[in-house]
Amino acid sequence: MVEAYLGLGSNLGDRAANLWEAVRRLHRAPDCSVERVSRLYETEPVGPVRQTWFLNAVIAVETMLSPLELLNTVKAIEHDMGRPAEGAAERWGPRVIDIDVLLYGEAEVLSDALVVPHPELWNRRFVLAPLQDVLPAGALAERAHARLREIGELPVVRLRAPGSPVDRV
Repeated sequence: MVEAYLGLGSNLGDRAANLWEAVRRLHRAPDCSVERVSRLYETEPVGPVRQTWFLNAVIAVETMLSPLELLNTVKAIEHDMGRPAEGAAERWGPRVIDIDVLLYGEAEVLSDALVVPHPELWNRRFVLAPLQDVLPAGALAERAHARLREIGELPVVRLRAPGSPVDRV
């Protein structure tokens, strides 16, 4: 089994319900078990398209799938939940669900279909903040924390339980 980390985002419809549905589907996928789920974070969209803010999370999964099999599983879930195929939707546009393979154990993957670690992992506050929630203590968690301090004050809001106050991260 390999521990992989997946980034999830949604800014269409019931964003929280979309994230939880993706988590449920990933947990039910063959050879894939969701082990930890971060808090939800509300984040400003990246890119030139005006749109509503995203809810983001990161999950840790234990899997026997290869990196490309995991990517195929993720893409099938996105498709089944209503995300248009690659190239059919606007880059950085709104989406019901977005799932990215961030890390796959210690592996480095470089293919036309998948790059792991995710090439923007260390530049995205909306990924690093929830990633800290699910990473075990150690060098990788320390690197994520240090990088969050370096990249400064991009707007990210950590959400607690529904109806609770929020924290600026």
